[in-house]
Amino acid sequence: MTPSDRPRSPYPAEWEQVADLRVFYTTPPEWEKLIGWRADMRRKGWRLLRVTSGSTEIVAVFGRTKAELLDRKGDR
Repeated sequence: MTPSDRPRSPYPAEWEQVADLRVFYTTPPEWEKLIGWRADMRRKGWRLLRVTSGSTEIVAVFGRTKAELLDRKGDR
């Protein structure tokens, strides 16, 4: 998948109403190297919601619900 082949959004628009989202674009070899980073994202409360892969690109969508974000702010 090339940047011009990408869909407008790699996730349904409704997700934005309930979650804070982060989209990460990388190559398959780099994705494999980022196992520690992915684990760190999970420790920080982010969930891997969707992964789409092509021959040259991986698109990963991480998210946290807005309720989870409010709970974390209250913990400070």
